[in-house]
Amino acid sequence: MKIAIVGATGLVGRKMIEKIENSQLPVKEIIPIASLKSYGKKITFKGKDFFVKSLEEGLKEKPNIALFSAGSDLSLEYAPKFAETGTFVIDNSSAWRMNDKIKLIVPEINAEILTADDKIIANPNCSTIQLVMALAPLHKKYEIKRVIISTYQSVSGSGQKAIMQLKNERAGIDTDYMFYPYKIDLNVLPHCDVFLENGYTKEEMKLVNETRKILDDKKIQLSATAVRVPVIGGHSESVNIEFNKIPLVSEIKEILNNTKGIIVMDNPFENIYPTPQYSFEKDEIFVGRIREDISNKNAINMWIVADNIRKGAATNAVQIAEYILKFI
Repeated sequence: MKIAIVGATGLVGRKMIEKIENSQLPVKEIIPIASLKSYGKKITFKGKDFFVKSLEEGLKEKPNIALFSAGSDLSLEYAPKFAETGTFVIDNSSAWRMNDKIKLIVPEINAEILTADDKIIANPNCSTIQLVMALAPLHKKYEIKRVIISTYQSVSGSGQKAIMQLKNERAGIDTDYMFYPYKIDLNVLPHCDVFLENGYTKEEMKLVNETRKILDDKKIQLSATAVRVPVIGGHSESVNIEFNKIPLVSEIKEILNNTKGIIVMDNPFENIYPTPQYSFEKDEIFVGRIREDISNKNAINMWIVADNIRKGAATNAVQIAEYILKFI
């Protein structure tokens, strides 16, 4: 079995390779693909060396699965080309997520809708994945009416250049290069992705539109504010959920405790609640601060944390790959 990783030298691509190496996938060979500046670089996988190739070279090898994490433009151009050769493409960019013909998958929620004909499969946005993991089981029980989300997103969500800006600022290194429009160290920026005409950012609208698609319910009302914080890795979300039915906090905790992929950390009197630092290099979604909304009997508040590079990207993609093994 051959798997191609498009964007193999990036943050997510490297994590994908690591996850594949420790997965149930019977992979004998990887095909690392990256830009020209990385061409020919050596990547070790299961004790063997593989060298970074071009997209055209990878296409000719007809891999069984291709994991894409190299941006929307490349995905739009090359995902169909790989799919035409029979390759299953799992794309981590935003290119295909809202395409009506492409399925948007979080395996714990909706993997069962996949078929052998789904040659291009969309991996959701990192902040969406951790949100819907907590929302999905609660929606089944209480029917979600409205969700208000405020995110606290780490710089790793912007890539290696953003991490470098934070590290340089923290170390007191002066540089002309700025990934963000302002300093990020000792600061927070209410600005994730580009601003749209409606005043929201693309990141905020991803949370709205992708959540509805994954939960298969266009009636759910959502509004988001996405904020970048000076944290290296791990996204956090403050979430207010209004239901059509009156919820019970004790029951919600029980539901989430029994949901695969979620760990409840909720004993604030003992200072037990999830933090992005705790989520580092873990695949689970962590939920805490679950409490009644004292202004609305039909609503609750909760705090959701996850490693955005793992479950928010690489882990979810590899889980999809494991699911579609039966089609190969």
